[in-house]
Amino acid sequence: MKISSIKTVVVNAQMRNWVFVKVETDQPGLYGWGEASLEWKTRAVVGAIEDFVPMLVGEDPERIEYLYQKLYRQSFWRMGVIGMSAISGIDQALWDIRGKVLDQPVYKLLGGAVRDKVRMYTHLGGGDMKAVYESQYNDDPQIFVDRALAVRERGYNAVKVLITPPTESLNSIEAYAFAERMMRAIREAVGDDMDIMVDCHGRHYPANAVEFCRVLAPYRPYFVEEPVPPENVDAMAEVRRASPVPIATGERLLTRFGFREIFEKQACHIIQPDLCHCGGLWEAKKIAAMAETYYMGVAPHNPLGPVANAAALHFALSTPNFLIQEDMLTDVPWRWDVVQSSLQTAAGYWLICDEPGLGIEVDEEAAKKHPFQQEVIHPNTVRAHDGAILDW
Repeated sequence: MKISSIKTVVVNAQMRNWVFVKVETDQPGLYGWGEASLEWKTRAVVGAIEDFVPMLVGEDPERIEYLYQKLYRQSFWRMGVIGMSAISGIDQALWDIRGKVLDQPVYKLLGGAVRDKVRMYTHLGGGDMKAVYESQYNDDPQIFVDRALAVRERGYNAVKVLITPPTESLNSIEAYAFAERMMRAIREAVGDDMDIMVDCHGRHYPANAVEFCRVLAPYRPYFVEEPVPPENVDAMAEVRRASPVPIATGERLLTRFGFREIFEKQACHIIQPDLCHCGGLWEAKKIAAMAETYYMGVAPHNPLGPVANAAALHFALSTPNFLIQEDMLTDVPWRWDVVQSSLQTAAGYWLICDEPGLGIEVDEEAAKKHPFQQEVIHPNTVRAHDGAILDW
């Protein structure tokens, strides 16, 4: 069996474009699907996948480790997020093929199930970014409360919120008071049977990040995510040591080599590799195994498409130090028209899927109804006093 071709299918899902990767073989009807979605870099990722095609055609798709090493090392120049996203999508597709060949779900090939269901969380607005912005950029706690209760009504027992205010300075009593007011309102509304995660998108500096965590501590956040930018591991470690609440990071880190310093300096409590960027399923398993030796939990980043959901399920089922999985299942109403699957959810959990491979199928005709569109900056984008864009 040999790889005969590799193609991409791009689907615009409003807030981002999904990039699906199809690895085809010379065996009739045998192919695999992966996902390499990367906001604002869709064309670059598609180009990177096309650059890898000559290195893959004619190779045995079941040699997953060998092909990963070939793509990563033979390219000579080390990969940034574009190249690693391309590799990640290809890796997932190879595992999908391997599972189909053996007539086994991928999680069984990754060591088998260590749990019988996978805990999930979503965002205040679900996948509706208008709702997310309404929550984040409004001083009325009731909007946060209504969104949180709506998430609970959909069966979730965990939710992520953005309560860093859109101010020029995040290091102010006003900013802390805003965050405390919103967090208190959410906690009082949902009670103690719902976990709340707080995402900072790397907006803080160490001193005010620590104060931010202290302000939130009475309301017991499950974790505070990326309180400072990820480039300076020493700064993250400083926050982690001083914070009274768990610290999570890692969605912007690539490969186990990118996580090494985080582990060695114990710069967080929870790592968040993205299976569509970090190197794929196999690399994520290696990252998780490294984390386990430092007693760190794993809560993978995943606000992406349905193929990414399937890959994340198999990772979570087979990873002992897994904690909770991000999803965005309500981003577009036609999500499961474009990708058919037997994934099932119940009471805030994904259930085991025993279909061969990843258990999904992309409907390429349905995908054509949602062609590529360039992502746009939301009008409520946070801007500094000089007009520079800080974050969405």
